[in-house]
Amino acid sequence: MDVAAEYGIIASAYEQKHGAHSRVHQMAKAYLFSTSTDMIGFLMATTDGAVRTLLDLGQPRDTAEAVRHFTSRDPASFWTCGQWRTEQAGGTDLSRIKTRAVPNDDGTWSLHGRKWFTSSSVANAALVLAYPDRSSADETASDGDHEGLGLFYVPIRSDADTPPHEGIGVNRLKENLGARKIPVSEIALDGARALPLETRHGTRYLTPMVEIARIWNAVMATGFMRRGLALARDFSRKREAFGTPIIEKPLHYDTLASMQATFEGAFQLTFRTVELLGELENRTLSDDGMQLLRALTPLAKLLTAKQAVGVVGEVVEAFGGAGYVEETGIPLLLRDVQALTIWEGTTNVMSLIALQLLRRERRLRAVRNELQRYRDAVESPVLVEAVDTAEDAFRSAVTWLAEALDEFPDAVEAGARRFAMTIGKSLELALLARHAQWAMPNEGNRAVAVVEHLAAQGIDEIAAHRTYDARMLAHDYTAQSLFRS
Repeated sequence: MDVAAEYGIIASAYEQKHGAHSRVHQMAKAYLFSTSTDMIGFLMATTDGAVRTLLDLGQPRDTAEAVRHFTSRDPASFWTCGQWRTEQAGGTDLSRIKTRAVPNDDGTWSLHGRKWFTSSSVANAALVLAYPDRSSADETASDGDHEGLGLFYVPIRSDADTPPHEGIGVNRLKENLGARKIPVSEIALDGARALPLETRHGTRYLTPMVEIARIWNAVMATGFMRRGLALARDFSRKREAFGTPIIEKPLHYDTLASMQATFEGAFQLTFRTVELLGELENRTLSDDGMQLLRALTPLAKLLTAKQAVGVVGEVVEAFGGAGYVEETGIPLLLRDVQALTIWEGTTNVMSLIALQLLRRERRLRAVRNELQRYRDAVESPVLVEAVDTAEDAFRSAVTWLAEALDEFPDAVEAGARRFAMTIGKSLELALLARHAQWAMPNEGNRAVAVVEHLAAQGIDEIAAHRTYDARMLAHDYTAQSLFRS
């Protein structure tokens, strides 16, 4: 926490010392910081998102001081903020939230309910979703209408050494697969004092917090890939097999090369998204850029998280038996990185969001224009071919979507993940090609080799798919007949 404050892991984005590049500066720090700090990036992400939300709301009553604490560089006054929305009845389905907010005479509200999975119980404050109880029956929000949810600011504690304020109880800490040093908790709200931020359209106003957290997720995923690769590469120089360091074994260095290419593609996609966010906050983002940012955020989150699990899984294998032994610290990386596929939306949830966003022509056009810019930036025949491959994959995804929309609805939803992955990977490949063109004077064949390795992995995941076959296999109707035979 002290390091986070001193180096401005949150503050750098809001001090605006680098204008539109302030976000790139901040997220570069987060990229280096988060993978060495036991997943504290989760709490940094929600704190960052809370600042953005409160600033966008004009720092409503009594929250200006909190924003100063969240963006402080003084460890003694630095605060963090959690996000409390998930309940046992549903995570993504916010209409199933049961927490209620009751107005008090002094303008505050009292919250009553249970948050089943919260980002942290050690935070100083939280942004909380709850249904407001209104004075007249016709104003009462009904269950199933998540637009009726309110957004509330809940003070938890003024410093880390004090217990939560009255009305806030910790039922238990969650025993998680990974991220074990972050006290993910089940919170009981029994009259907790809250300040209303928005009492009718809370989910809409929580969007900036969620979007920033998803970008943080991509930054953390990219950082974990880089950390795992650094460890695996170092080990492979020291580990000998049959008299030779294993990094000199063709199959091993080919595996490392594929991991490196995946990482570099993820890095390019992630920081292109960060760049757009910085331009948005600096009010220099075009409308086309705005549409691109909306499209890239879920794509970067879902794709980099899955890639991180794959790369870190390979890292475990690169260590052989040592990679499976707890005392080496390698299994911890895999457990932690698995959380990135779930936090702020699973891969399937993100795929459906990306599908919904990219069904709008303006967003598809923004992605198409982005690919064209990369095409215009490359000259080397190898790189031109790579961008052509990326554009072909993009067209394949768009064609599939148009055709699937004419079929039964299940066909569209069933293919959402392949659609999103294809769009995301096409952007990664084209971004790498653009970067390679710039890097060739200094890196030469190395930059081109990265592009070739990523292209060789295949980026078009759109293929013939019959939804009723998928349903049959998902339910495993044939299991009994298999056993009988």
